[in-house]
Amino acid sequence: MSELDLSALRGIADPLERAREAHRAIPVVEEIRDEALAEARTGGLSLAALGDAIGLTGERVRQILKGKPGPERAFWGADDDRLIIAVGRKTEAPKKASGPAGPVVAVEDVAAYEALRESVAAYGITTCYETIAPPGFVDLNRAGMVVICGPRLSPMVAQVLASDRNLGFGHDAAGWFLRDQRGGNWYRSPIDQGEDADVAYVGRLPRPDGRGTFLYIAGIHAVGAAGVVHYVAGNLAEMWQQVRTRRFSALVRCEFEPDTRAVTGSDLVAGPYEGVQ
Repeated sequence: MSELDLSALRGIADPLERAREAHRAIPVVEEIRDEALAEARTGGLSLAALGDAIGLTGERVRQILKGKPGPERAFWGADDDRLIIAVGRKTEAPKKASGPAGPVVAVEDVAAYEALRESVAAYGITTCYETIAPPGFVDLNRAGMVVICGPRLSPMVAQVLASDRNLGFGHDAAGWFLRDQRGGNWYRSPIDQGEDADVAYVGRLPRPDGRGTFLYIAGIHAVGAAGVVHYVAGNLAEMWQQVRTRRFSALVRCEFEPDTRAVTGSDLVAGPYEGVQ
């Protein structure tokens, strides 16, 4: 059973099949219970109060919650404890010294992947790395998808991004920028003015098949994606409280060390807004 349906469960005629399906549902129900307890605990309720609410002792609740990841784990959408992280790839221009053109992934995007991999590992989530080759085709209709790729590298992703009526990318003669249509602000990358900082987009967008969502991360420049991971990883509980598993989008500004391009700080500058179609 893909979803817990007690009526359907009770309606299974074969008693052994009914017992089998009920047994399979136990871990699902326990996970929902444990996440709810952790969320309520984060909200300030005592162990005794939690125990009274569900008919257990406070000590038993403490045992249940001990070592359990917080409910914010669900932010990533890793239903099967795995994330597929797809990173955009482009073709490098040919150079006399290095020979013909070849596929490349920005160093900053690799850093974003590594930072994300380390962050979710603390929640028992594993990652699968893949690249999005030119011209940018990627299967977005998969559970646990995180896409790190600028809209220029994937017109397919750009089309989905257009469903966001609040935030999005734009391009003009001066280059790429991000616009906050709700707040009425435009954000150019500080990099283009010689600063060691960038602005990036993060959002939970609808899958093309209409059967779920995927997380999308992209900076005006590549380092911005690492800035998003830096911010979300450091503020995951707060982000979870704000948007849960709903569709949203936000803009993050980050600062970085110029020599290593390592992110040193990050802040939210717009959103999170809900209402992505």
